[in-house]
Amino acid sequence: MSVFIVESKPKSHVSEAYRTLRTNIQFSTFDNEIKSILITSAGPSEGKSTTAGNLAFAMAQIGKKVILLDCDLRKPSIHKKFSISNKNGLSDYLIGEVNFEDTVVKYSDNLHVIPCGTIPPNPAEMISSNKLKNFIQECKELYDCVILDTPPVIAVTDAQIIASEVDGVLLVVAAEQTDKSAMLKAKELLEDSKANIIGSVLTKVKIKSSYGYGKAYYYAEENRCNKKSKIKKKGYVLKEC
Repeated sequence: MSVFIVESKPKSHVSEAYRTLRTNIQFSTFDNEIKSILITSAGPSEGKSTTAGNLAFAMAQIGKKVILLDCDLRKPSIHKKFSISNKNGLSDYLIGEVNFEDTVVKYSDNLHVIPCGTIPPNPAEMISSNKLKNFIQECKELYDCVILDTPPVIAVTDAQIIASEVDGVLLVVAAEQTDKSAMLKAKELLEDSKANIIGSVLTKVKIKSSYGYGKAYYYAEENRCNKKSKIKKKGYVLKEC
């Protein structure tokens, strides 16, 4: 069974939360279309890769042609989650070993995936190269939506470097896991990079329903909150939207 709940359980409340995320992104701006979206987090294991995959499925389900790029050239996981080969991928294309077509995995008619490929000895140089910047622009011309999974923003500078090349950035925050100072530091680093932070995704929220307790993923965009209620988690405040 797929680890991506939007694919495996499309009628679940968590899948609905991802569809709400998709809708909020579509309506997040009236002037410029959000076609390329970078997803990162403050630290590891906060759910960024899972969020990237589920958002890709949600976008593809409404007929958009989507490509998901694994830009985590240090500790990639997209190929594992999709159960696809990591033999040829982004890094191999950037050094000229393979053509674009050789890196693309056509997971479905509307969803294509490019895994990381060979883990390079110099990921920082590869991430900051003009070839990657041009590659992202080419993907935007070929696809309706480009989703980039990147390393945690505090650990390395990769996400900061790419952030200025995309239309929007989503910051993933894990409930009862992400430290307040780490969350604020991640936001500061992205803002310093002139990133367009369109919102955040709160993951690993324990909820109570008729099916018991589980995990849900909620979306909160700081510029579109209308409710005054607030949720307190580990000493910091998240707005409820």
